[in-house]
Amino acid sequence: MGDRVNLPDDRDQQRTTVTDGFFEREIHLSREATASFLRELADQVENDTNLTLSSQEWEIPFEYREPVEVEVEFAGGREAELEVEFEFTEPRGGDDLSVE
Repeated sequence: MGDRVNLPDDRDQQRTTVTDGFFEREIHLSREATASFLRELADQVENDTNLTLSSQEWEIPFEYREPVEVEVEFAGGREAELEVEFEFTEPRGGDDLSVE
């Protein structure tokens, strides 16, 4: 696998590799840290179909297929919010049927 995309974390613990089940984290980053994270993610996406996202306490290695789904959601009002979501999907199995 290529380089890791590291999210800042101020805890010093043993890193757990997540490969199954459900995992979710919400992390609040500065503008500069967000830009750095997105650059590292972009480099991994450009180089290969393998990603590794990590912090000091966890890492998620993931192989994905194209296309990558990008969802943009905007909610206006008193507290407007813009959400950008990237969805990477694992490759399909090698047992696909084909007709020639």
